Order: sequence, then structure tokens, then C-alpha cells
Amino acid sequence: MAVKIRLARLGRTKRPFYRIVVANSEAPRDGKFLEVVGTYDPLKEPAEVKIKLDKLQHWLDLGAQPTDTVRSLIVKAQAPVAAE
Repeated sequence: MAVKIRLARLGRTKRPFYRIVVANSEAPRDGKFLEVVGTYDPLKEPAEVKIKLDKLQHWLDLGAQPTDTVRSLIVKAQAPVAAE
């Protein structure tokens, strides 16, 4: 069983909201998942990414592979906010 960290779409038409989930790679996109490790709201300005880093690290240690999109969101979430 290959495990992926990927996005599951929620929200309504033209108002997307995503959960960052750990799921079997063969499961449907919005189907059964193992655990929610964060959220992504692209409609906020700037886009809001919330990740539970302890849960994320646990799954990465177990060998879960993030998708390219989730990998870029992880980088954004860990980047320090520049003081204005």
C-alpha cells in the first residue's frame, strides 16, 4: 500500500477549500483517507495554509510521499513571514 499526502477538495462550485490528507494512493481524491494533516484555503488573500507539522513529520517518517502541489504548500507554510 503506497501512501500519499495530497489534497482533498471541499467547498462548493467555484469556492474551493482543500484538506491536506494522508491517503492510500489508490483511494479516490475525495474518498477515504487515513488522517487530516492540514488545510489550504486559496481564496484568502494571501492564500492560507495550515499544517500540523508533528503529524506531517510522523507520516513522512513512515514513508508517505507528498504530491508536488503539497510539497510546494509545505515549503510555503514553513517559510518565515517577512516583516513589513
